Amino acid sequence: MARDGGSTASAGGPAAAAPAGAGPDGADRTRTARVPKYYRLKRHLQQMTETLPPGTPVPPERSLASEFDTSRTTVRQALQELVVEGRLERIQGKGTFVAKPKVSQALQLTSYTEDMRAQGLEPTSQLLEIGYITADERLSGLLDLPEGGRVLRIERLRLASGEPMAIETTHLSQERFPALRRSLVRYASLYTALAEVYDVHLARAEETIETSLANPREAGLLGTDVGLPMLMLSRHSRDTQGEPVEWVRSVYRGDRYKFVANLERPSPDGSR
Repeated sequence: MARDGGSTASAGGPAAAAPAGAGPDGADRTRTARVPKYYRLKRHLQQMTETLPPGTPVPPERSLASEFDTSRTTVRQALQELVVEGRLERIQGKGTFVAKPKVSQALQLTSYTEDMRAQGLEPTSQLLEIGYITADERLSGLLDLPEGGRVLRIERLRLASGEPMAIETTHLSQERFPALRRSLVRYASLYTALAEVYDVHLARAEETIETSLANPREAGLLGTDVGLPMLMLSRHSRDTQGEPVEWVRSVYRGDRYKFVANLERPSPDGSR
């Protein structure tokens, strides 16, 4: 019989619901996570940077350590996470500064030149390497050419209003696009050269986005730290006839770039 107006579950019946955070024995398992000291400092610095214009210098590590009565190691960890998140920017030999907002790019089949101009930025490129390589098994499959065929490899440093943003390496079939190397001198955009010289227009592409850590060469070219998270894109593009045109591998600064995709939920019958 129930006591004090309460009720008890009958044998074999459903058990009373346990309070949130309770374990199987009814004991309270709720715990409040301990907030690390560096994280409290990071939150304070984040709030501070939200009120300051880009380019504002952040106080030196020693000053922050003294102000918040903590070690420089703790300060360094908080600053590093804000750098990785793109809220702060570290410039070698100068210090740490409030970063500019990230460049937001929609995932669509457009050229780098078109993307940057759409953001109100001035796109420029610095040619790092250009030459012919021999197609291995993977490239021959991607570009639909015999294994051992010639592939034009173009590596460029991409800049937006003078700031390094990405390293882009493009591969194209030399047999399909003869003299493309010379044509690139006349055109600022590769896609424009393909359309004007070869009447090839890109129609669709498969793009993969992964993360990687900046190696010493990438960090040097992009003006960032070794080990900083990068966004690595691989794009396999085809023309209006379904023929493969290019395979591109790009490494973008994770602290300055973000990609945006507009998604639609398909209807049950597969149509939109």
